[in-house]
Amino acid sequence: MSNSHPYARELGDFLRARRGQLRPHDVGLEPGGRRKVAGLRREELAMLAGLSTDYYQRMEQGREVRPSDDVLDALAGALGLDDEERRHLFTLAHAARRPMPARVQREPERVPDSTRRLLRVMNTPAVVLGRHLDLLDWNPMAEALLGDPADYPPDRLNMLLLMFDDTLTSRRSCAGWEQQALDYIGMMRAAVATDPTHPRATAIVGELSIRSAEFRRLWARHDVRESVSGTKTFQIPEVGDMVLDWDTYPLPGNPGPVMLVFTAEPGSADSERLQLLSSLHATRSVLANRIPRQDNVARNRRPTIVDNC
Repeated sequence: MSNSHPYARELGDFLRARRGQLRPHDVGLEPGGRRKVAGLRREELAMLAGLSTDYYQRMEQGREVRPSDDVLDALAGALGLDDEERRHLFTLAHAARRPMPARVQREPERVPDSTRRLLRVMNTPAVVLGRHLDLLDWNPMAEALLGDPADYPPDRLNMLLLMFDDTLTSRRSCAGWEQQALDYIGMMRAAVATDPTHPRATAIVGELSIRSAEFRRLWARHDVRESVSGTKTFQIPEVGDMVLDWDTYPLPGNPGPVMLVFTAEPGSADSERLQLLSSLHATRSVLANRIPRQDNVARNRRPTIVDNC
């Protein structure tokens, strides 16, 4: 199994995780007597998909199998996959059919100049995230809302590393923290599906798997998100609570970076608070530039990336 195709291993892990989340009554089966597993047994899922148990077991084990699209359709139906999960299944299986190249060409991620210009003229917080959730660029409004990314070493500017940073002690008390962590993890899963041996993905997942039991639990779910959106509440003493919508937009490149944008309804109290926060940030920046050697109070009051509720 250790010599199996990396996409086949990822495919097997995905199938096993999805099988483990199903219960017999979910698919119209009687639970029967005592069960050693919480989810469906391999033979139960194989029966539902019309496959032999041995063939399905080899798929889960990441052994050299190349399922046809008909088999994948049957598995997607048996597992009750949604559209994103089904695409993920097909992506992994199709990649597992191809031999791995001796050397994978990986271009460094770059933010187009036009995107950088767009960030600077946007009147709402926005950041650019790389395929593995590295923070590639941001605008002043994002700095006002999230904190100054320049305060962190470049290799630590990653949304997953920051989400699970044990020094950011208040993050677990934030409403919706786990859902946001799952969204980011799902985006990483989608990235891993396109290149499971990428060094950056391996480094981030490896580090977090070692030092965070929370990450291991959530990563083991094998949730996948191609693009996400949601709502987040920010508690900022200077302006009060703000509820902002956030959405991700793919940028040119396949796979490529995405732009994550926070917005508030125009004319709403949240929009007014966001504009006030931007004005306060601009004032602090002017003061910091005038007295750069002083550790002024305004600088210390800035929020920390992803540490806001």
